[in-house]
Amino acid sequence: MAQTSRGKALASGAGAEVVGNGPPPARASGGRFSFNLRESGIYVAFALIIVLFSILTDGGLLSPQNISNIMVQNSYILILAIGMILIIIAGHIDLSVGSVVAVSGAVAAVLMVDMGMPWPPALLITLLVGALIGAWQGYWVAYFGIPAFIVTLAGMLIFRALTLTVLGNQGIGPFPDEVRTLANGFLPGFLGNVGLGPLGGADLFTLIVGLAIVAGIVGTQWRARQARLGYRQQVDALPLFALKMIAAAAVVMTVIVQLARFKNLPWVLVLLAVLVLGYTLLTNRAVFGRHIYAIGGNLHAASLSGIKVKSVTFWLFVNMGVLSALAGIIFAGRLNQAGPTAGNSFELDAIAAAFIGGAAVQGGVGKVVGAITGGLIMAVINNGMSLIGAPSERVMLFKGLVLLIAVAFDVWTKRRAGAGG
Repeated sequence: MAQTSRGKALASGAGAEVVGNGPPPARASGGRFSFNLRESGIYVAFALIIVLFSILTDGGLLSPQNISNIMVQNSYILILAIGMILIIIAGHIDLSVGSVVAVSGAVAAVLMVDMGMPWPPALLITLLVGALIGAWQGYWVAYFGIPAFIVTLAGMLIFRALTLTVLGNQGIGPFPDEVRTLANGFLPGFLGNVGLGPLGGADLFTLIVGLAIVAGIVGTQWRARQARLGYRQQVDALPLFALKMIAAAAVVMTVIVQLARFKNLPWVLVLLAVLVLGYTLLTNRAVFGRHIYAIGGNLHAASLSGIKVKSVTFWLFVNMGVLSALAGIIFAGRLNQAGPTAGNSFELDAIAAAFIGGAAVQGGVGKVVGAITGGLIMAVINNGMSLIGAPSERVMLFKGLVLLIAVAFDVWTKRRAGAGG
């Protein structure tokens, strides 16, 4: 009884209700509309880039066909970015993914086109080849102790050489219709079209999927907010939280409506959504995901705490190999052939997507959604500059500046946080 009275007395002085001697209640961080630059800055930058190119292209950037093209044409880079962000969070790098994309496409082409193997087992074998490539590189990094930069640089040369050995100077194609559909096809209209007034008709099933995605985002974020409140952690003020959810819903529904007006959802976007959901759950909820962050944050402490650092690192590279093989299949299916130059500079785009999306150079920081956002920023820059007729050197200049600014911003926020501490 004495403890309860004392708790109430303390609570009355703080303007909050507390029972007992527990910790103080969670509060909205930093005022009603505080803003976390490091976590939210990338999304604001993405929005500003979209607005800029929408103005420069007279709205052409956000046309239904162009949005669909951005998703389909950059799907393989986004798949690579998912694996790359995990590698970077753990404090490593992978320079070989472009070459693994090429050799995986070559393997798939030989199996399906030259040998006439049915596409399901051919795809499984190709993914297995990617896993073996990842295991090969993971062994040298995790168990032999060679830095990932050196191992994957060697891999970049080795697997490009293997691609040229298999293909020579010629491409192999065409691929079966099912593989091309996975890379370029769209879901059929299950429920027909519905009128959207001045926007015209749109696929009803695609719109329902969009609403379900919005409901899932809002529900997940609300549950996360309530969980933080339960643990007495800082959270955004309710108005700011509502504003973020409204903004996220507006972005999702804008994309979904435009896709529904064109040719419905691309199959590759459905695959990408499954990957993003699965890897987000892995990093946020699974023990393996927590181990990745622990290794990247402090390798020595992770080892002392009992984390099997070598095993986690090994499986990260296996995972990267599988995702690279999947990206290779998608890229080859999109071009309808496996070529010797496939995957050139893909590793640079995937690394740039991860860093622009908020990954820290030292490791230990990053999110799957951030990597996807970083990849989309690069995609919008490529697409927008192409629509306005900018030369290739200007595109490279713009992308390089964006990457430099993103990393400089990460360094600046760390110094600012350290000075504040």
